[in-house]
Amino acid sequence: MSPRPQHLLVMAKQPRIGRVKTRLGAGIGAMEATRAYRVMLAETLNTLSRDPRWQTWIAVSGVHELHASVWPDNVNLVDQGTGDLGDRMQRMFNTLPIGPVVIIGSDIPDIERGDIAEAFHQLGRHDAVFGPAPDGGYWLVGQSRRRTVLQIFDHVRWSSEHALADTMANLKGASVKLLRQLADVDDAASYRNWLRGR
Repeated sequence: MSPRPQHLLVMAKQPRIGRVKTRLGAGIGAMEATRAYRVMLAETLNTLSRDPRWQTWIAVSGVHELHASVWPDNVNLVDQGTGDLGDRMQRMFNTLPIGPVVIIGSDIPDIERGDIAEAFHQLGRHDAVFGPAPDGGYWLVGQSRRRTVLQIFDHVRWSSEHALADTMANLKGASVKLLRQLADVDDAASYRNWLRGR
């Protein structure tokens, strides 16, 4: 029996000034924040989408409005649809083709192929995986989707220190594995740290 295909999905926004990294833009300016977002998104896709162990998808709101030249041609584009972050991520878990799904953000500069490989490896043993973030949220969430698709985003307080705990509270009875902690670039301090590490 051949292994099930593995799907990596990057949640992204159209890289337009004033529409991405607004919290970061408050500290460094909207134009520089948009430039940083473009660089982080491009580096994430270049690092991860070339790996043959998984199929890479980009979920973007308003996908029909995109210029194809913005995205690599070795990934699949899908529309995020409407609703809050949980609604949009749950839609991806519900609708992508058969196989385990790992969802990440587009602003995690320290992410490596090994992180994604480890997430899929753990989904061979667990129902769900998370990559915790220092602020109480998470940079990765994945589901094995072997028996069923779990509905895991009810009553999550997004953009708060409770996001991971709230999501895990919806997983009672499921087997869950935590991966290594990584931080996103979301404010001027994390932006400066990112620049120093380049």
